[in-house]
Amino acid sequence: MELGVSGTLFLAVVLSLVLYFFTWKRNLKMKNMPPGPPPLPLLGTLLHMNTKELHTSLMKLSETYGPVFTIYMSKVPAVVLVGQDCIKEALIDNGDVFSMRGHLELSNLFTKGCGVIFTNGERWKQMRRFSITTLRNFGMGKRGIEERIQEEARYLTEEIGKIGGAPFDPTHRLNLAVANVICSVVFGERFDYEDVKLRELLTLIKKIMQLMTSIWGLLLNVFPKIFTYVPGPHQKIFSYVEKLKKFILESLESHKVTIDPNCPRDFIDCFLIKMEEEKSNPKSEFHSDNLFGTVMDLFVAGSDTTSTTLRYGLLYLLKYPDVQSKIQEEIDNVIGQNRCPSVEDRVQMPYTDAVIHDILRFADITPMGIPHATGQDITFRGYHIPKDTLVFPMLTSILKDPKSFKNPEQFDPTNFLNDDCSFRKNEAFVPFSLGKRSCIGEGLARMELFLFLTTILQRFNLKPVVDPEKIEISPQPNTSGTIPRTYQMYVTPR
Repeated sequence: MELGVSGTLFLAVVLSLVLYFFTWKRNLKMKNMPPGPPPLPLLGTLLHMNTKELHTSLMKLSETYGPVFTIYMSKVPAVVLVGQDCIKEALIDNGDVFSMRGHLELSNLFTKGCGVIFTNGERWKQMRRFSITTLRNFGMGKRGIEERIQEEARYLTEEIGKIGGAPFDPTHRLNLAVANVICSVVFGERFDYEDVKLRELLTLIKKIMQLMTSIWGLLLNVFPKIFTYVPGPHQKIFSYVEKLKKFILESLESHKVTIDPNCPRDFIDCFLIKMEEEKSNPKSEFHSDNLFGTVMDLFVAGSDTTSTTLRYGLLYLLKYPDVQSKIQEEIDNVIGQNRCPSVEDRVQMPYTDAVIHDILRFADITPMGIPHATGQDITFRGYHIPKDTLVFPMLTSILKDPKSFKNPEQFDPTNFLNDDCSFRKNEAFVPFSLGKRSCIGEGLARMELFLFLTTILQRFNLKPVVDPEKIEISPQPNTSGTIPRTYQMYVTPR
């Protein structure tokens, strides 16, 4: 019985797919990659993971496959690292290999491979070194970073005071305050809380982050050549980013006209001065594309993460009023009511310091860290991991490790206190990651958290609108543990 032309073609296609599948599976086994759930062509291991709670899915998979395992995003392998010993062995002991930044298509679409967060090699080294040094030694003009944060904390408490005793959601005001600090440090100006431009910027960042962490953003990153053209909500990312770019580019042009090389006002001025110093160096990394990319990195990352942590912090204090009272007692004893809090006060306030540390630990807003990559082939814990393999260090596995914290699944400041109530350091405190790729904004974020929280609690008592026992402090569902639930609160003057 003859199949005919169409039947023959169909059989050929089926046989080709079967041959492709088994050849593909054999190649996977030959690589001696770490174990993991069985992948499928095109889909990879997507069916084994809940993309809306990805970190939880990966932690569950580690129970089956161990602390080092492989997942596939389509045909692209990614190695997942779980546990303090495993992650430390990779990022610290083998830091030269694992210090590359994982290649993300979205970053190329937005910053053309420039900036500091998603770059590698000499570009990354120079941008990171310059950014850290500039932020750390920020004595630009007449004001340093601390004074700018103190000023913004005063504006924030004044804004909260205007509300009176009415209940409110603190999200928007915290976003405005933190964004203003970044605007002051990077762009040299702060905005009034009613300023239309500032509100538009925050709305853009919020929408960009929501879309990038959605299933559409994941698909765009995994299949960029396809989903760049496929209709869907993710297409809005491009227009939002263009609007954000326009704001940044307008600020850059304004700085070029008004800069005084003898008196830099902000981060952009410092970068422009460095560009001028190296203009005769054809290999210099200090050029307009890197300036734009670095400013974009600092602005977007610095605006979102700290404000989210503050939202969690206030929520925890509403849930545990005894913690709030102890902080206020320390404020009264060390700072009093006649001056604004200073970073120097932190040393004399161990309980407050412990609270802030456990806010950062328990909030756990980057549970998977930012993707790393291998800079060369490596044999790691008996497995072969090829060069340029994506690596996800599960920071949540360290921050919620019962071996390091007595109450890992609860908010508990005593995790960072000795028996004599002095502050206790803990090597498992890694919310800013660890190794060569740790967060460049760690110092700024710590300063903001301390000054904002102490200034608010110096002025106000925070009150919940429901019984504290009914307050839910777990993250909003289906956000991969990154976004706090919405809540209402009110304040009374102290």
